[in-house]
Amino acid sequence: MSVEADLDAWTIAEAGRRLRARELSATELTRAALERIGARNAALNAFITVASDDALRAAAAADARLAAGTAAGPLDGIPVAVKDVIATACVRTTAASRILADFVPPYDATVTARLKAAGAIIVGKTNCDEFAMGSSNENSAYGSARNPWDLTRVPGGSSGGSAVAVAAGMALGSLGTDTGGSIRLPASYCGVVGMKPTYGAAAKYLRRRQQLGVHLEADHRLVGGAGAGTPIHGAHDAAPTRGGRRVCHSVAVSYARAVRAAVDTLGGLGARAGSASLPHTEYAVATYYVIATAEASSNLARYDGVRYGSRLAGDSLLDMYCRTRAAGFGPEVKRRIMLGTYALSAGYYDAYYLKAQKVRTLIRRDFARVFEQADVIVTPTAPTTAFRLGEKLADPLQMYLSDIFTISVNLAGLPGIVVPCGVDDAGLPIGLQIVGPPFGEEVVLRTARAYEAATEWHTRRPPRVGAAS
Repeated sequence: MSVEADLDAWTIAEAGRRLRARELSATELTRAALERIGARNAALNAFITVASDDALRAAAAADARLAAGTAAGPLDGIPVAVKDVIATACVRTTAASRILADFVPPYDATVTARLKAAGAIIVGKTNCDEFAMGSSNENSAYGSARNPWDLTRVPGGSSGGSAVAVAAGMALGSLGTDTGGSIRLPASYCGVVGMKPTYGAAAKYLRRRQQLGVHLEADHRLVGGAGAGTPIHGAHDAAPTRGGRRVCHSVAVSYARAVRAAVDTLGGLGARAGSASLPHTEYAVATYYVIATAEASSNLARYDGVRYGSRLAGDSLLDMYCRTRAAGFGPEVKRRIMLGTYALSAGYYDAYYLKAQKVRTLIRRDFARVFEQADVIVTPTAPTTAFRLGEKLADPLQMYLSDIFTISVNLAGLPGIVVPCGVDDAGLPIGLQIVGPPFGEEVVLRTARAYEAATEWHTRRPPRVGAAS
C-alpha cells in the first residue's frame, strides 16, 4: 500500500478508520504528508512554515494512544494544516506579514489547543493574504500560493494556502478563517469543501468579524442524510443587484449553468426550489468594506514595534512607529488601515461606519425573512472560476467584487458551506454555496451531503504537481 499516493483519495474518516484498524500508523501517515509537502510546496507555495519535528513527535504520541485503545477521537493521528494567522505555540506565526516574520507565539489559540487535544497532527502553517486581507492570496509577503489545477491562477483568498494544502493532498484537512468569503472562495477555486460556521460558534481571538472554519475533502461519514422536501431558494433568483443590473448576469455562463444544474439535482432529491428576495445585498460589498477596514484600522494599531513583531530604529518614538509600520505592512493592509481610519474619524463616523452597521442589520433581516420560508439558500460562490495571477491586482474594486456572493453571509453571521458542483470550459472547479439560518449547520451539512451523494464532482482531483508520484 502506498500511503503517499492514497493521500489524494482518502478522507479524514477513511484515514481514521485505517488508523484505528492498525492498517497504518499515524507516523506513516504524517511522514507521507510531509513528503508530499516537500515534493509539491516549491511549486504551490501553500505552506509558510512546515513543522516536521513537532508533527512527527505528535504522530508518535498518537500511535501510542491508538495502540493502547485510548484514541482521543476521530481526528487522532490525522495530519492537518493551520492557517498562519492562527497562533500555534512554539511554531512561527507570521500572518503572512513582514511585521511578524519572526514571531513565535508562547501559546496556542483556543482552536489550535482543541485540535491538539483531539489528537490532530499539525504539519505546518499555510500561506494566506497578509492579516487575512484579500481575495486571491496575492497579498502575502511570502508570495501567493498557486492553484493546483492551474499554476498560473490564484487559489483564492485569504485562506488560499489552506485550500491548496487539501486539494494537493498535503493534509487531510485544514483550518482557515473567513471574514467575507476567505474559506469558501478558495474552496470553490481549488475544488474542495469549505465551511464557515455561524458567527460566534467557534472560539477565537481574531478580528471581530473574522470566523474560523475548515477545508477538507468531501466526507459523507461526517454528517447524516438529508430528508426529502427541504425547501431551498435558488441562486439565480437570489442574486443581488448592482447599478440596476442583476449580478447573476455577470456570472460566467459555465458557472451559472453548473449552479442551475446543482439546484435541479437537489430538486430531484426532493427539495422544493423557489425564488428569494434579498434586496439589501446590493449594498453588501460597500457595507462590508467600510466595516472591515474600520476594524483593520483599530486592531492593527497594536503592531507598532513595541508590543508585537519587528521593530525598526528611529530618531524618535513616533519615527520608530512610522518606520516599523511602513516597512512591515504590505500595500493592501496599508490601504485598509487608511480607509478604516477615515471611516472612523470625527465627522465621518456617522456617515460611514454607523450607516454601514445599520445596513448590516437590514441585510440580516432580509435573510431572516427568507429563512421563515426556506431551510437553505443556494448561490454561486463567485462570479467566475479562479482568475489568473496578477489579473486584478491593479483594480482593488474588481478584486473586492470577487466576494460578492459570500460577503452578505458574513454580514448576517450565517453558516455556509461550499461544495464542488462542476468545472468550467477550462476544467477549473466551480463551487456551490449552501447557506443556512443562524446555528443551522446541521441542515447545511445534510443538504451538502445529499448533493455529494448524488454527484461525483467532489471526487475530482487536480493534476499532479511537483515530483511526488
